[in-house]
Amino acid sequence: MEDTTPSLKVKQPPVLFDKTQALLDKITELLGGTFISYWNNPKGSVCHNDVVTLYEMLERLGRCETIYLFIKSDGGNGQAALRLVNLLRQYCNRLIALVPLECASAATMIALGANKILMGPMAYLTAVDTSLTHSLSPLDRDNDRVSVSLDELTRVIRLWESKAQPGDGNPFKALFQYVHPLVIGAVDRASSLSIMLCKELLAHHMSDEADRDRIANALNSSYPSHNYPILFEEAQRIGLKVDHMPADINSLLLELSAHYSEMGQKATTDFDEIRAHSNEILNIWEARGIQIYFQEDKDWFYRQEERRWITLNDNSGWHRIVREGRKQVKTRMHIG
Repeated sequence: MEDTTPSLKVKQPPVLFDKTQALLDKITELLGGTFISYWNNPKGSVCHNDVVTLYEMLERLGRCETIYLFIKSDGGNGQAALRLVNLLRQYCNRLIALVPLECASAATMIALGANKILMGPMAYLTAVDTSLTHSLSPLDRDNDRVSVSLDELTRVIRLWESKAQPGDGNPFKALFQYVHPLVIGAVDRASSLSIMLCKELLAHHMSDEADRDRIANALNSSYPSHNYPILFEEAQRIGLKVDHMPADINSLLLELSAHYSEMGQKATTDFDEIRAHSNEILNIWEARGIQIYFQEDKDWFYRQEERRWITLNDNSGWHRIVREGRKQVKTRMHIG
């Protein structure tokens, strides 16, 4: 039987190296120090592979007095955040975080490791309480595992105890019908890890242990939502070393983020109702003369009997662009 499926050209995301490098040159001159940008699209996240990517960049840049780090991210892995800050600290004496937009969850953890956080008018940090997607987590309507946070579990138990009548029994007996006990144990352990990570990050520049404990506990348990926006005044109140970002720097960072948003735009090619191809740039690292980004490049197939999408032909990976004189040299980075 002849294949009548139309042949579609697979969408490719734009790579705007010339435009972003021109902005990096301006920003670096204004700051008077080494500038590195780190940007995630909504599907990207802070991950351990970022550490290898950052090392590649720092080796090229060399050790310096001050590193200015632009962060725009919805978060990711907290332990990767600790490794990133530890690596940055080995190449500079002073780390300044530049936050013009969202700097959430694990990205907030990265900012905690900076000597100072410069925040723009639209900037916000968030709580860092841990949520966990476990192999035994509950399933959602699309048959995917959902994340479970300790704060959510604690609030359910607290509500049960406040409303319980005599004879209602133990709240855990009812809760275990929906959340496996091993998941509850794993989330509790992850929450303890989150507090420890915050303390370790703050210790890079904060000597008072009581202050570190207070800030770490506040970020992990004082907010009603994981995504609660911690604005400038609130960041000051909890004891973070924040300052207002100069307007000219903020404007250039927003322009840079707009270029990254164009690079990270959704690039999905739909072949039919059950087949598609995704080709998006998720994570971007950049400094003068070098840009490294992760590009998702894979086929998707909807398995109807399981009601979920599965991936095929996954060629996703890291790409490096280096400016050598007037030439641009693009290579593939292989990270295990």
